[in-house]
Amino acid sequence: MSPDTHRGDFLGQISSDMDKEKFLSEDFVVYTLFGALFAGFHPISSIMALAFSLLAEHPAALKELTAENEALLKNRENANSSLTWDEYKSMTFTRQVVNETLRLGNVAPALFRRALKDIPVNGFTIPAGWTIMALTSALQLSLNTFKDPLEFNPWRWQDLDSLVVSKNFMPFGRGSRQCAGAEYSRVFLATFLHVLVTKYSWKTIKAGRITRKHVLGFGSSIHIELSEKKN
Repeated sequence: MSPDTHRGDFLGQISSDMDKEKFLSEDFVVYTLFGALFAGFHPISSIMALAFSLLAEHPAALKELTAENEALLKNRENANSSLTWDEYKSMTFTRQVVNETLRLGNVAPALFRRALKDIPVNGFTIPAGWTIMALTSALQLSLNTFKDPLEFNPWRWQDLDSLVVSKNFMPFGRGSRQCAGAEYSRVFLATFLHVLVTKYSWKTIKAGRITRKHVLGFGSSIHIELSEKKN
């Protein structure tokens, strides 16, 4: 494409490729764009809302989260510098809060796969060609892995074995089709929490009832009052 017509964004690229690639039908492009918009907005906003709600209900977790992040500010040579990668890697409790929120939020409630061959499961057979829907919530909220699985407990991640976690914690899917934005999302959420607890305080004005139909929801929404902290 010439510089005059090439905008350099995803939509422009996929539009130009429709004439070259047979699989890029109009319906396929519409579904792809919808999926990208949905995945880039709804899961992140829902998890952020859930974090507000859970931290407001658990002051001990909020206190430890705030202390960890304020310590980073005190240890910086330049007080105005941005969060660094080394600081992010040192935010142990913050990442535990992120994991626990993702576990409870379970923004991708199911994974879809297609059986390439007959698969025997507990005396039954899943025929080749069938679509399999794996419910990740059944793993992430299982009593067999997580004590009091409906309880918000970031400290539980201190003692969980990495092998157990890899088989029972799949907020971004698993395998070759894991969400490409998995690590970015974790960093984004940790950065959001860092800015939130170091610069702002909040109180809940109206708590929305957390629900799940096909995705995470909050009933009549969550109302909070956000205030900037004074130095």
